[in-house]
Amino acid sequence: MNSTTRPRSTPIVLLDATAIPADRGGVGRYVENVVPELVAAGVDLVVVCQQRDEAGFAASGARTIVAAGWVARASGRFVWEQVALPGIARRAGAAVLHSPHYTFPLFSRSKRVVTIHDLTFFTAPEVHSRLKRVFFRSWIRAAKALRLVVVTPSQTTADEYVRITRASASRVFAAPLGYDTAVFHVPSEADLAEFRSTLVPEPATWVAFLGTLEPRKNVPALIEGFVSATRATAPAERPALLLAGGAGWDQAVDGAVETAQRDGFDIRMLGYTPLAHLRALLGGARVTAYPSLGEGFGLPVLEAMASGACVLTSRELSLPEVGGDAVAYCATDSASIGRELTRLLADDAQRESYAAAGIQRAAQFSWARCAARHTVAYAAALGRPTLRPNVTPASPAVGGHA
Repeated sequence: MNSTTRPRSTPIVLLDATAIPADRGGVGRYVENVVPELVAAGVDLVVVCQQRDEAGFAASGARTIVAAGWVARASGRFVWEQVALPGIARRAGAAVLHSPHYTFPLFSRSKRVVTIHDLTFFTAPEVHSRLKRVFFRSWIRAAKALRLVVVTPSQTTADEYVRITRASASRVFAAPLGYDTAVFHVPSEADLAEFRSTLVPEPATWVAFLGTLEPRKNVPALIEGFVSATRATAPAERPALLLAGGAGWDQAVDGAVETAQRDGFDIRMLGYTPLAHLRALLGGARVTAYPSLGEGFGLPVLEAMASGACVLTSRELSLPEVGGDAVAYCATDSASIGRELTRLLADDAQRESYAAAGIQRAAQFSWARCAARHTVAYAAALGRPTLRPNVTPASPAVGGHA
């Protein structure tokens, strides 16, 4: 271990990526995409990750440390975070320790930054299990009690955090999310043909949903609204409803799907859908519907807009901040969802107008802008105006195991 002092371009930031799942949902895509942009922005970044993710983060230009294998278990990761992570940060010479998913070490010599993705554990507690409510509320309150610098994915969530916890707004930084332009763009005919080939039978047209099937996503109401909107359509001309995303704990979804299927409606639960197929799923849909009860950001809305979709979503929490005037809106009840779907499915010109507006709106969001806001948060944690060059102790040669 080299303990000499040498100049570094910026203070070392250690980012704990051990909590992201193998199947990249919203939080996983956030971490995976912001890391290379932080490196590009000149942040001296060390990423602690699981073994399976090391090559990807190393390819982004970040230095990596592989965490102990037992972080793959949720209970093991929590113990590791509290006991081992502070020491890893110290040995890496990290001035800032960034925990990107609610929890963080309660004790650390490094300045701590935590990402809080939404406040629905307070504002819509009924859509979460009791265990999740208690767990995440405790960590959100702890972040305020310890006066940590907080990053949120939207200004709406930043404002909610300040309102609910009475934290100082000067320690909260909104960093709106971005999208991968190589993945999310208007799908080609080849993209659409390849996606259709994964579905048996192949639907001629479809309405799409993307997200974890949990109560907050309001999927049973979407199914009921879809049935209402397409009931008068001849079965041969009726679109399918494709529900893509991992299984959550919303037990009402299965019943709603089975009821609609018995009545002759083509409702399909696709499960986790590979990233390469998402632009076709979203952009190839006649409508991409996301009538959520509340979001900290609403990444599927942004990704759908970028893919050239006509998007229907709700006005809850941050969703209008993402969609602006480029999407159609509905209330969260099935009747409203059904009315708006009926209107959009019948109006080709309106759908094309929303699709064009969505592409332009999506271009305002990028992972580079998101990363730039993170650098401001890191500087604030250090009490600096910027992450300007300084001199820090040299770190050990990372790239090993911890």
